Amino acid sequence: MVRNVASEMADLDTEDFYLLSGVEQGMRFSEWVNRGKLPDFADLTPENVDYHLDRCADRGLLERRTIQYEGYKLTFEGYDALALHTFAERGTIEGMGAPLGVGKESDVYEVASYTPFALKFHREGYTNFREVMKEREYTADREHVSWMYTARKAAEREYDALETLYPEVSVPRPVDQNRHAIIMEKLAGVELSAAALDAEQAAGVCDLVLQEVATAYEAGYVHADMSEYNVFVADDGVTVFDWPQAVPTDHANATEFLERDVENLLGYFTRKYPSAMPSVDAERIADDIIEGTFESLEKDS
Repeated sequence: MVRNVASEMADLDTEDFYLLSGVEQGMRFSEWVNRGKLPDFADLTPENVDYHLDRCADRGLLERRTIQYEGYKLTFEGYDALALHTFAERGTIEGMGAPLGVGKESDVYEVASYTPFALKFHREGYTNFREVMKEREYTADREHVSWMYTARKAAEREYDALETLYPEVSVPRPVDQNRHAIIMEKLAGVELSAAALDAEQAAGVCDLVLQEVATAYEAGYVHADMSEYNVFVADDGVTVFDWPQAVPTDHANATEFLERDVENLLGYFTRKYPSAMPSVDAERIADDIIEGTFESLEKDS
């Protein structure tokens, strides 16, 4: 999806992006933007709108419908193009690389700059919009919520968390953010779920992750979605990633989320490395993290 858009970028001109931005602006008010409103939204003449609608629709950047009126909306490829265009104008990225990971709620690609970075596109709400609406509190106070808004808010929240936590907490270094996309440090190592740890390493790695959870809490955040799929393990330590659902520690449910994060981590390590893990209580560890007294699994066993 993204690499296809990247290959089209050189063929798009300034007025194509005016049109895409105009459709984006119109989608703040309705899912489908009336064709008659696009000259004002895009600051283009009606003739130019016609021309650039065809160009963008042919490239899969816009979707058209004519049920009640002629309306247009951005596809995720169109939204990707706007974000890529902004990053390129800022000089943040110079080219697209290979995919690093494609999931239900995000796509991650390597991008070229003065050093290789990771480019993460949030996809929340695009394929399972109603479910995400229920789960994400930042959609609760808006009458019209689009998948664009949901994905952008997720990116903004994650970027804010990374900026607050880095470098005290081992998270990817944030570099830039626009719309639903984040540029960040490319991680080294392997995902915890795929890491081949021996029994002697397991408790130590679990300790390292819990230390990062504790440091994040001290810095003001609870991850709220911790699992073996949100941790990278490398020779020099661990890195906790995927922070769009993070909540501040003064959130009404912060304690509940923290306990769940700890339970998820302990549950994973206990299931996979039963002989290596001491007997510990997740609620007690969460209490120690809140009180700032957590040191290690061994002391809490």
